[in-house]
Amino acid sequence: MIRIGVATLAAGIWLAAGALALGAEADEPAQIVQNASNEMLKDLDAHRAEYRKDPRKVYALVDRVLLPHFDTEYAAQQVLAKNWRTATPDQRKRFINAFYQSLLRNYGTALLDFTAERMTILPFKGDPSSGRALIRTVVKRDNGAQVPVNYSMRKTDKGWMAYDVSIEGISYIKSYRTDFGSEIDQKGIDAVIQRLETQGVKRATL
Repeated sequence: MIRIGVATLAAGIWLAAGALALGAEADEPAQIVQNASNEMLKDLDAHRAEYRKDPRKVYALVDRVLLPHFDTEYAAQQVLAKNWRTATPDQRKRFINAFYQSLLRNYGTALLDFTAERMTILPFKGDPSSGRALIRTVVKRDNGAQVPVNYSMRKTDKGWMAYDVSIEGISYIKSYRTDFGSEIDQKGIDAVIQRLETQGVKRATL
């Protein structure tokens, strides 16, 4: 479930968010959306073979194109939930970075199979002026099955940013919140952060 989510989040979130272009307030994010999606897909089409040989180059692409539009801190805060309030500033900072790197290294290469034709954006229903938006899309699996994938976005002082993706009704934030919450209860937040950081180092050396 999460693999599809991160792949489409990385390459498709801006295409989906194009549905926000409904008025003056949505003009700016729509332009950002268009530019980022064009850049991502153009780069993927031109370098897929190269990226398959060296996945680290895919990670660099995601960092450059996705990260500025993904609210990593807010997503991490939602994942940690009650544990965010008791975490120290250093623990929060380390978790944000380790969590993002974990997502990137686990699922970043799924981008290589993504094309714009695999996603259909459904008509936007909502009020962008509220500062929140749910972008509904349908993604086609390899076997042709249609999967509903919805993106949660919010207006920040940096503009519109994505923070969650829900696949077939299952939120990736809620899924990680359950997994990490149980592990934190058993071992503590430092142990979880250390595990994520260690996994990131191991994958970086592969």
